[in-house]
Amino acid sequence: MKLGVYSLQKVLFQGDATSVNCNTRMGEVTILDNHEALISIIEKGIMKIVDKDQKEWYIPVSSGFLEVNSGSQVKILVEEEK
Repeated sequence: MKLGVYSLQKVLFQGDATSVNCNTRMGEVTILDNHEALISIIEKGIMKIVDKDQKEWYIPVSSGFLEVNSGSQVKILVEEEK
């Protein structure tokens, strides 16, 4: 899937990923390739991204928004935990 994770100050991740896991108001979700369309509010926690090379990225977030579009396009806007 094509994944973009952004804060107001910088790009935190942009590229191909196999999965992204984060806490939402609906509970913990894992987004994989070809996930159905979804819009959700992200809650405080550690976002885990696994990129196409199986490298794991951990991003502490305090809040944000998640959008999954058809065609495996995922955009996430977060406020980083300080």
